[in-house]
Amino acid sequence: MINIIKSESLKYRRTFTRRLILLAPLFFIIIALPQKLFMPANYLRPWQLLLDQVYNWWPVIFIPLGIALFAALVALQEKKVGNYRNLRVHNIPPSVIWTGKIVLMAYHTMLATLVLIAVIIISGLITAGGEIPWVKIFVGGFTIWLTSLAVIPLQLWAATWKGTFFSMAMGFAGLIAGVIAAPKSYWIYVPWSWPTRLMCPVIGVHPNGVPLEASDSLMNPSVIPVGIVLAIAALIIFTIITAVWFNRREVR
Repeated sequence: MINIIKSESLKYRRTFTRRLILLAPLFFIIIALPQKLFMPANYLRPWQLLLDQVYNWWPVIFIPLGIALFAALVALQEKKVGNYRNLRVHNIPPSVIWTGKIVLMAYHTMLATLVLIAVIIISGLITAGGEIPWVKIFVGGFTIWLTSLAVIPLQLWAATWKGTFFSMAMGFAGLIAGVIAAPKSYWIYVPWSWPTRLMCPVIGVHPNGVPLEASDSLMNPSVIPVGIVLAIAALIIFTIITAVWFNRREVR
């Protein structure tokens, strides 16, 4: 598996795919700099407002559409380098190749999370004042990453099966469904809602971007372990199901 992952990683070196996933978090610095320019002298906003903004936009918009586009670019890149002809040359099980792609995508989204955390800190130093909330920044970032992993095999399946348009359409549908489901009792059935739902107790922000009161039912922290375990279990299940699909597709 390690050799497969190394081989897959070589395909994305110096490509737009890799740059996109790492540059996306820089969007928030682009927002922070103009804000600083137009702020009154000596004015700084609280860190909480920054976290509410970033950790609302990231899981609501960037996660569903970003992973959808990432999966589409991975599928397109595979077509450019031979469309899985290496399976026939090296007699590699298709399911192993598929799992390697998912692992590599998860790795790159983790790198994007690290960049996002660095961007939050830099943006906060530009526009916020007071003590840096290290715990909230790191817990929020990695909670979003963990709970978004289950979407990767679904989006890669969509992109491989029907192409870019279908992958992006599925990502957009996931965006809408995630926002709607996150504050509802059925959020556990919509994978795209998991990162957004868990930001309610972690950061204290409603899926619509409004700060939550401490007494709000959405602030109940019991959903955090439930969401993380659910996401990891779903990642394993979705990977197995899509790997079986890919294996049957390629051996025909």
